[in-house]
Amino acid sequence: MSTRSLPTLVAASIFIANAAVSDDGPGLGEGLTAAEISAIDYTVMPDGDGLPEGSGTAAQGRAVYLANCLACHGENGTGGLNDALAGGHGSINGPAPQKTVGSYWPYATTIFDYVRRAMPLTSPGILSNDELYAVTAYLLYINDIITEDFEIDAESLPSVAMPNGGNFVWGYTPE
Repeated sequence: MSTRSLPTLVAASIFIANAAVSDDGPGLGEGLTAAEISAIDYTVMPDGDGLPEGSGTAAQGRAVYLANCLACHGENGTGGLNDALAGGHGSINGPAPQKTVGSYWPYATTIFDYVRRAMPLTSPGILSNDELYAVTAYLLYINDIITEDFEIDAESLPSVAMPNGGNFVWGYTPE
């Protein structure tokens, strides 16, 4: 067989395989139950609506960070393989803006929501609510936004003023 006919053979194989698929779908993966969907169907708003029960401090969050975040983001949120999480204060309007948690993010609740959904990168969703609040507090602490012993929870987290928060406009009005 020539290499020129290989793409035709691959395309024909895909066509034949797709023709054999039932109307119910391709038969890949497994469907989710209502309970599985509800476990990940949440939204945390800037005003704190949607935050779960739990609490944590930066002092508690340091251990969570070291165990789950250090490898990608480096010690104290800088110097890792992935994005820096700390520093960059006052750089947003400069020639080389650094978009870190402390210099760019508009709402403290967004940190909690993002970490809850997407981190740790290799196994998102493994952190408990208390661990999520604690690591969020640690990220706020290393950005000089809160003190190490300030306890955050569903009530206090939305009240944390972010350094760049005034440069964003909230355009959502719930019905």
